[in-house]
Amino acid sequence: MKPLDELAILLRPAGGGVYVISTGKAEQEALQRTIYGVAANADPAEIQAKWRSALERVQSARIAILGIPSDVGAGFLRGANMGPSAIRHALHEDAAFTKSMDARGIVDVGDVFVVPQILHDDMLSADQIRATRAAIYPNQKEDFPVSPLSIAERALDLLFAINPKIKPVLIGGDHSCAWPASISLSRHVKEPWAIVQIDAHTDMLEERLGIKYCFGTWSFHASKLFDRPDKMVQVGIRATRHERGHWENTYGIRQFWADQCLANPSESIDAIVAHLKKVGAKCIYFSNDIDGTDEAFADATGTPEPNGLKPEMVTALIERLGKEFDVCAGDVMEVAPPIPRHPGGSERTVALAVSYLKTTIDAMLVK
Repeated sequence: MKPLDELAILLRPAGGGVYVISTGKAEQEALQRTIYGVAANADPAEIQAKWRSALERVQSARIAILGIPSDVGAGFLRGANMGPSAIRHALHEDAAFTKSMDARGIVDVGDVFVVPQILHDDMLSADQIRATRAAIYPNQKEDFPVSPLSIAERALDLLFAINPKIKPVLIGGDHSCAWPASISLSRHVKEPWAIVQIDAHTDMLEERLGIKYCFGTWSFHASKLFDRPDKMVQVGIRATRHERGHWENTYGIRQFWADQCLANPSESIDAIVAHLKKVGAKCIYFSNDIDGTDEAFADATGTPEPNGLKPEMVTALIERLGKEFDVCAGDVMEVAPPIPRHPGGSERTVALAVSYLKTTIDAMLVK
């Protein structure tokens, strides 16, 4: 099977990754009609046709946007499964951005389809995999993955098979959705690379309640992909039960805590860049958990934290990384529109996520 044909089986049109039957169906279809420019009275097959046309543009594209609407790997509060649809809705309110996508080589390849009770195929029995495979891939005999993280990993591998120079941008989803990007990049990026992770939390558990891959463990496993663990660089850390030196001393990663970033943002950015150059990084995966930003600006997330990064520093860091390195992948994670803590929180958080996403795309297009 050709990679493009397999990709069309694994994914769904943008906005279609959340499983709905009746409740939410009208909203999902309205978003898809907006994304694909399809009239309300048009045949739904037109959405499929325009999405397939978008997939074909991967061969010549520079950036591929992939939604992973899964909060199966989350912890305290859920709702990040609605992040991709809210972010896309806001993106498509910006006519200038959407009209520029083709000219700039940006293609939205759609969504990973999410069965909301499963996370990774390694966690499932053979019987469960067979049952879910029959449900979501009827009339297909191939051993396709069935869980959101496993589907995302395979989809990213296929994108690189179609276009080795493609740069993926993920819209999550909880932060476990950064794991498939990390493992796929480790196979396909030829230059020395590193991860810059914006986050209030370390996500450095080896396992959580016996679960290997989730929002609290992905960074631990991603750090093991590098020849030296300090190519995992975390910025904005402030919520951990361990003392400050624990994670660096135990695992060898590099952390820039929120208080030092707040005290001197420009010096912190300089130090981050200097460290990345010291470890020989040429390419950067910029993974942006929205809770790395202070909760005053981003409270619609599962675990908002006070005393976090200011948006101005995060934006300045993204722009600097684009000038100094090849930003080869990016994401925005943990945006959870259904659970704001304060009036207007959903709108503020989504608007900030869209701003970060646009800035990240701009940085990725520099080189």
